Amino acid sequence: MLSEGVKRIDHVAVVVRDLDTALHFYRDMLGITPSHVLDFPQEGVRIAFLPLGGTNGSEIELLEPVNPEGSVARFLEQRGGGLHHICLEVPDIDRALAELRAAGAQVLDAAPRPTAEGRGIFLHPKGTGGVLLELVQRTEAQ
Repeated sequence: MLSEGVKRIDHVAVVVRDLDTALHFYRDMLGITPSHVLDFPQEGVRIAFLPLGGTNGSEIELLEPVNPEGSVARFLEQRGGGLHHICLEVPDIDRALAELRAAGAQVLDAAPRPTAEGRGIFLHPKGTGGVLLELVQRTEAQ
């Protein structure tokens, strides 16, 4: 068990084939205004952040693959668009990684990786009930 626990659902990530088309639905039909759009070449994606729930609320992240060799592009080609992962915020990602590894969790990262929000790790869907799970420690600026 994580000694410091999970703070909240940080975001739900959805893979889309075309970000502008997806924004037409989320922004223009649902009225969810993106806080910003970010190119994130480390993961080969372009991300639109759709905040919900006010200050410290959760977000929907729309992920458009821009690198055909990246994992998100492979996901899109194999499974089509849709839910990619759920992200939970933790206060200390290094501690969470150590505790999860000690407990035998199927962690996909040897060390926290840079994320759009701060630093994070991914847990294999085989150990989480079938959903890719990300844990993130947000940087102070986020």
